[in-house]
Amino acid sequence: MTPEFLLTAFIVCVTPGIGVVYTLSMTLGGGMRAGVFAALGCTLATILHLGVALAGLAALLLSSALLFQTVKYAGVAYLLWMAWAVLRDQGSLSIAPAAPAPAGRILARGVMLNILNPKLPLFFVAFLPQFLPAEGASLAQMAELGAGFSVMTLLTFLLYAALAASGRQTLLKSDRVMAWLRRAFAASFAALGLRLAMERAA
Repeated sequence: MTPEFLLTAFIVCVTPGIGVVYTLSMTLGGGMRAGVFAALGCTLATILHLGVALAGLAALLLSSALLFQTVKYAGVAYLLWMAWAVLRDQGSLSIAPAAPAPAGRILARGVMLNILNPKLPLFFVAFLPQFLPAEGASLAQMAELGAGFSVMTLLTFLLYAALAASGRQTLLKSDRVMAWLRRAFAASFAALGLRLAMERAA
């Protein structure tokens, strides 16, 4: 893996998106433990998308308008539901301190959020090949780049979780700040859903 690839992958990972918003909201609600499982869930979905891309199925998704639209709007609906749940501040999506949500639920929700994100297969199909040699590229080389990107994703999300956890107690002391955070996370999920709705297959 070249320094150029690692730098580009880091920029992609650190840019706030679905996984970052989910990891931050789970960390504020349940602490570092919840943030770790959220990060693991989002990263696991990235690895699954990589496997799909290597199997050639991502090209099918991107070439089939109906399939792409189906996955896209399922993701949009899920993000809008997340926005509503956070805004209501109820259940396991509450960012207020509460009994820890089951690890499996946090993990599964992280997987679901990114599985329904058609931008990931587009990333693997259109982005990774740019860092492969012009001739003689192999699945093993693409798998290596994908694994590097997955590790970068996990480390970046864990960094976000650690930052959120470090300031969590201070934030929890202010009802006004927590109310604004709840609105901000709800707006972020809604905005991500709307942005996803405008995505088009390549």
